[in-house]
Order: sequence, then structure tokens, then C-alpha cells
Amino acid sequence: LKHFGRKGLEPGDILVTNDAYLTGSHLNHFTFSLPIFHQGVLSGFACCMAHWPDVGGTLDGVTTDIYSEGLQIPIVKYQRSGTVNEDLVDIIRMNVRLPERAMGDLRAQITAVKTGERRFLELLDRYGRGEVLAAIRNIMDHSEAAARARTRAIPDGTYEAESFMDDDGVEIGKRIAIKVRVIKKGEEMTIDLSEVSRQVRGFYNSGATTGHACAQVAYKCLTSPTDYPVNDGSFRSLKVILAPGTVVSAVKPAAMRWWMTFPMTIVDTVFKAMQQAIPERTIAGHHADLVVTSLNGISPRDGRFYIANIGPLGGGWGAKQSEDGMSATVCLNDGDTHNSPCEQVEAKFPVLFERHALREDSGGPGRHRGGLGTEQVVQARAPMMMNVQVDRVHCPPWGLAGGKDGMGNQVTLRIGGKEITDLPNAKVLTRRLQTGDAFTLRAGGGGGFGSPLERPIERVQEDVRQGYVSLKAAREWYGVVIDPQT
Repeated sequence: LKHFGRKGLEPGDILVTNDAYLTGSHLNHFTFSLPIFHQGVLSGFACCMAHWPDVGGTLDGVTTDIYSEGLQIPIVKYQRSGTVNEDLVDIIRMNVRLPERAMGDLRAQITAVKTGERRFLELLDRYGRGEVLAAIRNIMDHSEAAARARTRAIPDGTYEAESFMDDDGVEIGKRIAIKVRVIKKGEEMTIDLSEVSRQVRGFYNSGATTGHACAQVAYKCLTSPTDYPVNDGSFRSLKVILAPGTVVSAVKPAAMRWWMTFPMTIVDTVFKAMQQAIPERTIAGHHADLVVTSLNGISPRDGRFYIANIGPLGGGWGAKQSEDGMSATVCLNDGDTHNSPCEQVEAKFPVLFERHALREDSGGPGRHRGGLGTEQVVQARAPMMMNVQVDRVHCPPWGLAGGKDGMGNQVTLRIGGKEITDLPNAKVLTRRLQTGDAFTLRAGGGGGFGSPLERPIERVQEDVRQGYVSLKAAREWYGVVIDPQT
């Protein structure tokens, strides 16, 4: 509406953009929006954002500006009054490496927004536009009331916490500071992210939309995570403070390709701050990374170029005051993504999974133990390029209330039969793998909650029996000595 105005939209229009600074993410996210007209009146929008595997741009290494990351499309009309802009489709098709997949994604998204339009119009026809829109307003008002009620139960005060990211992939070893401040007063909360790091040279930046999303995710989890649907009313009692040009409010031409990594740690840091006020609603740190490897090469099967992702890899989530953390679970940013079966990946791409298992002792010790991370060892069955962009090696998932840290993420290589384990971080970029070479991805565990000495002995015994905790860790962290023979 801000871009076209009401008079600039008409029935049969479909809009598209992948503007990273508008959506807050990266150019791979294409968003289609269909204005819904009911009896000639604009009554809503059907929208669909989806990740495309390739949008052109530099394939390997770290990008340092948006122009090297692929095709940029401002808000334009993919379809005008029912007529598709074929010139735009041709431009997209010519600028991607996998046009058949891009066109398939495009058609799927168009089907999604048209389905949304049809179903919403059915509601309007059945109940009336005024009644449906009034019901939507009532739902949002109810969400607002619930959020305000839960916010009032939080003690007033100012709460702060800090953490950091390993580096930006360009200036290796230079930590990226994360600092958050939460101000709670009455039935409103302010989350101040103005002191997180300035935008960085590497591709870990995201736009202001993501900065707001960080605060909203944290606020929703702290107030009413399951009490009501997520909608605009949920956040009317939340104020977000951002400063232009930070890693979650980046401005052009900041690189954005790996936008999703830093925001997860920012959300966890908000939880860390609020542990001072509401420990029963907070959670210790989690592995906070997709732990994904990007591969590309020529398939020996059919001679065609391919792009493959190994992951996201499930890791450990933090423990809470009332329970252990979840194990082998995909990180916060990709809650709609599931672990891919190894056999499915092996069937599509020239790789062999030598190992996929839980990481013993990766969960932070505590009265409630952090969840366990996982480990994958993947062998190349043909020459290929490899890129890994993993963070949180040097800032392990923290424990709360006396709980201990979980293990951080890790990447190692096996090149020509030799193990390489002394990498400065977990960012391995533009690495050529030959047949038989391998890489190991290790997702971190979650932080523990409460003193590990308070964990019941029988639960420690069961952890050891299951292989979650070693005999050594049981003795050194939990104070439990177990006879391995009995």
C-alpha cells in the first residue's frame, strides 16, 4: 500500500519482491502478495514468502556487499490485471543457475496466494465482509489483552545481558558484540537492541524487519507462547528500539546472504537478561545455528550442475527451570525445517554419510541438563566445492541459575586421510573436496539450568546408560560415581 497506494492496485494484480532490506532477510526469499478485492473493495492480502535455492550472484566464499549476492527485484507487479509480466519471468530465469527449480518455486507460490485469495473470499461471501473483518479485529484485541496481562505479571525493572558471535567470516577472530536491554513498566515492554554490533563486512547482516522480529519472538515466548495465535495484536504492548546500521538493522550495501545466524543469539540473549526477573519463563542458550554445509559441483550421475545443502543439523536446546533441553532439534530460526533423512540426500547427491549420532556430553550439566547436539560425518563421492558458515564455536550455549555451558558448534575436515581439527572457527569457505575427503559437522548442545549437583542420581544413571553423559562427566560434574560393570 505504501508503495503503490490503494489506487495503484486492482483485481488480478500479484506483487513480487526479494528486496533484502525490506524483508529483512536475504535475496533467496521471494515474497508474492496478492491484493484481495471483494465486491470491488480491497479487503486484504494473500502473501507467501519462500526460500529459493539460488538467485545468482557469487556462489562460493563470503560476500561483502548485496550486489554480489544475486538478482535484486524491487516491489513490482508480477501480474497486472490478470496478465503475467513475462519479461520479468525471463529476467529471473536468465539470472539463476537452476531455472527449472526457480520456476517450480514461483508456480508453487502463485498457487499458494491464489488459494489464500479463494479461501478468504469464501469467508467474506459466507459471513459478510464487515463481520469477518470485525472478527479479525476482535482476535487481535484478545491477543493484545492476553499479552498485556502476562506482561503485568513481570516485575518492573531494567534488565541487561551480553553475548557475542565468533566473527563475520572476513575479520577472523574479531568478536561481534551482542548487548540487549529490556525495560519492563506496567503492562508494556521495551526491547532495546540499539547497542548490538554495527553492521559487519561479512554476509551476516539483516534488515530492520529482522531486528523487530528478534524482539517479537522473544516477547511472544516470554509472555504467552501458546495462549493465542500470533498476530499484530500480540505486539501492541511491545516497543522495539533499533539504531540504523546494526547487524539487525543493516543498510545498503551490507551483505545479507547469511542473515539468519546472528538474530538467534540476540533472542537467546534477551532470555538471558530476563532470567533475572522471570526464571520460570526463560531458557538457557541453545546451539543457535543452522549448522549447514553448502555443496556444489557436477553430478557424476548425469553431468548436470547441482547445489546441495547438508542440514540444517539438529542441535541441543537449553534447559528450563522445569525440564531438560530438547536434543537433536533444529535451531530457533528454522522451526519450520526438519532434519533431512541421510538416505534422501545420498540418493540425490554424490555424498556418503559415515555417521549421524548424538554428541555425548554436549548438553550443559545442570539440575536440568541441556539438550544434546548431533554429529554428522559426510564423505565426498566426487570432487565438489564446500562452504560452511557456522558460528558459535567460541561462545558456547550458556547455562542459567548455576547450570553449565553446553558444547559449542564445531567443524573439522579429513583431507587426503589427514584430520584437520585446529580451524580458527567453523567457517570453511571455498574449499575443494576430492573423492574420499570428508567433513564433520558438530552441532552444539544446550546450556544447563540449575546446579548439576542437584540432579537426581537416578537421572544421571539413566543419562549414562543412554550414552548422553559419560562416566567421567557424571563423576566430575554431577558428583555421581558409577561402576561401569554394574
